[in-house]
Amino acid sequence: MKIIKKIHKAEYRPIADLVTYSPMPTRSLSMIDPFLFLNHHGLQTYPANNHGLPFGPHPHRGMETVTFILEGDIMHSDSTGKNSVIGPGGVQYMTAGKGLIHAEVSSPEFKRKGGELEILQLWLNLPAAKKMIAPNYIGLQKEEIPAFELDHGKVYIQQLFGEWNGVKGVFEGNFPIQMSTIYLDKGGKFEKSIPASENVFFYIVRGELKVNGEGLHMRHLIEFANSGEKIEVEALEESILILDHALPFNEPVVAQGPFVMNTQQQIYEAYQDYQAGRFA
Repeated sequence: MKIIKKIHKAEYRPIADLVTYSPMPTRSLSMIDPFLFLNHHGLQTYPANNHGLPFGPHPHRGMETVTFILEGDIMHSDSTGKNSVIGPGGVQYMTAGKGLIHAEVSSPEFKRKGGELEILQLWLNLPAAKKMIAPNYIGLQKEEIPAFELDHGKVYIQQLFGEWNGVKGVFEGNFPIQMSTIYLDKGGKFEKSIPASENVFFYIVRGELKVNGEGLHMRHLIEFANSGEKIEVEALEESILILDHALPFNEPVVAQGPFVMNTQQQIYEAYQDYQAGRFA
């Protein structure tokens, strides 16, 4: 079985009135190549006539985002002309590539009515050869995402990237990657074999799991050593898990603000291009 190297507790980092936790990057973990960053917003209840999400127009270059909407909604618009409102169970996949400007806010209906909100955003690196590809965005509702069940229905898996159990992920990534959102009823079990050469991103969103015999709690990111292959998971209570894996790029990473490149010169050029209006 894979060895658990370290357990990282998400740090509390509120943004305005938005409850936010982040397990990476922190003082103990800079990244798990090619996984760069995770923000976990909520779970919280917004009152009626709220301001919603605070992420107005801002740029990105050299990376991708995957946004998981568990409760509430998120309204996306960007400088390529893409727009959507994605609700609970939906997922957004955005490739910044050579550069775009986007906004991620709550819909007018959510701001008017309020309600529960829980949204996670994961940043993926792009390999050096693809840093400057054309930007793209896809937003899908829950019913548009392929899913399957294990353990007699106690484990429900949305397949986002890659293939598992004969189910192909809904998104075509810009590098080989496996990514799933996993919902487990209490007592639900599954196991998965992941090559020792691949890095694993394993974040417990809600609940409590036993992972390779060790009890682990919500808002913790589990870092595995690159040895062994099997991960065994059992839900000690109703839980949600994000499980991803990919080969590391082993390339230099220079991240500054919303840009993720390979050199400081490329970061400088990104700021120059953004200020000159050269983003899509």
